Amino acid sequence: MTALVIAEHDHASIKPATLNTVTAALACGGEVHVLVAGANAAEAAKAAAQIAGVTKVIAADSPSLAENLAENVAAQVLAIASNYSHILFPSTANGKNVAPRVAAKLDVAQISDITKVDSPDTFERPIYAGNAIATVQSSDATKVITVRTTGFDAAAATGGSATVETAEGVADSGKSSFVGREVTKSERPELTAAKIIVSGGRALGSAEKFTEVMAPLADKLNAGLGASRAAVDAGYAPNDWQVGQTGKIVAPQLYIAAGISGAIQHLAGMKDSKVIVAINKDEEAPIFSVADYGLVADLFVAVPELVKAL
Repeated sequence: MTALVIAEHDHASIKPATLNTVTAALACGGEVHVLVAGANAAEAAKAAAQIAGVTKVIAADSPSLAENLAENVAAQVLAIASNYSHILFPSTANGKNVAPRVAAKLDVAQISDITKVDSPDTFERPIYAGNAIATVQSSDATKVITVRTTGFDAAAATGGSATVETAEGVADSGKSSFVGREVTKSERPELTAAKIIVSGGRALGSAEKFTEVMAPLADKLNAGLGASRAAVDAGYAPNDWQVGQTGKIVAPQLYIAAGISGAIQHLAGMKDSKVIVAINKDEEAPIFSVADYGLVADLFVAVPELVKAL
């Protein structure tokens, strides 16, 4: 029984989501191999070989894999899928784009967003915005799985000594083509990788106030800056800052929520954070039900005072 992890990478390095997925694969039992599908991705393959617990890295290098087009990556996975009992993807935008294609081609049911491995054929996954946990048992010969990375600790990025094997890259499927990419650059940590996240809600009232109040706190803590769906919908913050079931699911060491009431869809995206601090003037706000520390106060007074104290 051998598991294959599909690495998330930028061709030069391995992204943190891969490390959590390796931990999930190790829990399935047996050996763990990692597929690095890219173009000129030798450095990423070397980094994957260092991950603790990985016994083999398969490096597939082809111009067709340069832009992570889902059709081509899925074809690369399918080329070696018959060797594996479990195929695991991080539950990221890329992973969720490729995994269903692989599952459909293998004619198996995808097991989505797992947070725990009970046994090689039994997994746990949240449903109803995390208010219930479903236990799913699969009898498929090949399990195609997406992993909610916040549910698993990251495997050590160093200490491993896996062998690196090259595989022939697939030809371009011709079904899609890369047109362009608009990348938002920020000096702040990316939300899904940040150890500290500061999030603001609709109570901030405007985009100007959001920046004026929340940015200094994020800068002091070297934190990622997040927002509730209500704040994003109101135009106070960009889409890629949204934390929640319909945004990014995060589990930092510290999560500070200011002016966020705590709607179910927001809690689903951050309740696995190690320490949660809530600042809200409504003492009945649902956010306090998951907070480790709660401050009933006006955020326009409390947050600047917190910045001064830091």
